[in-house]
Amino acid sequence: MGVSTGADGRSAGEALSSYLRTQATAFLRGLGVRGDDEAVADSLLRGSSRRIAGVLHTYGELTDPAWAEPMRAELGWLGATLGREPQYAVRLGRLLDALRRLSALTPPEDPLPPPPLPQGAWRDTDPATGPGPAPAAGPAYGRRTDAAAGAALGTEPGGSGRAPGPRSGGAGGVAAVAARGPVPTQAGAPLAVGAARAAALLERQLTLARTRAHSATLQAMGSARFHALADSIAVLASEVPLTARAGRPAAAVLPPLAEQAHSRLAEAAGTLPLRRAAHPYNAEAVQAALGAELTADLQDAPWHQVRILLRLSRYAAEVPGAGGHGDPRLAEAALVLQRHHEAAESAAAVSAAARTPRIAPATAYALGVLHADQRHEVEAARFSFSRLWQS
Repeated sequence: MGVSTGADGRSAGEALSSYLRTQATAFLRGLGVRGDDEAVADSLLRGSSRRIAGVLHTYGELTDPAWAEPMRAELGWLGATLGREPQYAVRLGRLLDALRRLSALTPPEDPLPPPPLPQGAWRDTDPATGPGPAPAAGPAYGRRTDAAAGAALGTEPGGSGRAPGPRSGGAGGVAAVAARGPVPTQAGAPLAVGAARAAALLERQLTLARTRAHSATLQAMGSARFHALADSIAVLASEVPLTARAGRPAAAVLPPLAEQAHSRLAEAAGTLPLRRAAHPYNAEAVQAALGAELTADLQDAPWHQVRILLRLSRYAAEVPGAGGHGDPRLAEAALVLQRHHEAAESAAAVSAAARTPRIAPATAYALGVLHADQRHEVEAARFSFSRLWQS
């Protein structure tokens, strides 16, 4: 995937200033409509902030660094702040849809009525939905003697009863539940039994996170820091501080800088395990992501970095006179890596929910299946990207 250069009669500074003014205008338009539609306004603010910051990064030598570097930092802060609330909303919708889909694949069996509990018996409690049903099989009813509950929570019988932490299993603990199969109770306890509780737990946690993100957005939008940034963007709409090199022809200056951005992307993509990812049903990669030796976060980080570099390369090509990549696969690759990012973050959210103390075994099992499903989505995105990038 190479870069094709094009001719432009303007100077590099004129071409760059034109692009930055367009994005600054979009930013100011987002401020104007925020009172009517916050979602549309925040989308305009995030998009323009990312583009301005990305272009200032790629073409930084054409602008005054004393002005450009603080501007990039503030735009990064704003984009990250505005992006959290919609991310939590998308993540919750994704996970609830996945739970409904997975539950539909395994309809629950007709449960047998459980025998009455002995006096003083312990009953498992799910913090999302309250007390749950006691196990219906086995010689005793306590968690200390229920091997099925211990297996579902990733603990040994007689253990603490808490979901495993990162070093004792973490994501691997919930995935191991899915690998073992349904919790072996008298009724069979398929996925549907714990799906409702898992959905309630995820909804509670992610809704709380979304509410906090919304409060942080409101606080940021009313801060002196944001107003100073908005003033700087208003100035940017009419004037861009440029260096002497910006006076050279755009065709001579911009394409080499855009090519450097694309080269950084190609170099980072070259370090990815694309050959392994190109195999469908890549159980080896899934196991590596869930194992103790290489956590999912560490394995996902290079892919997230490629996603960011791909975004920077595409923004650099949007500047007039920079030359376009001339390859529609880049836009498709960006969508694939976005799906990869959403699936990886969703799996991390499920793993965090599985660490909630004292969740019911059926809830832990449902979370384990959901976590494995999201990690398979991660591998599916890697498969698509590897085939696309190497074609």
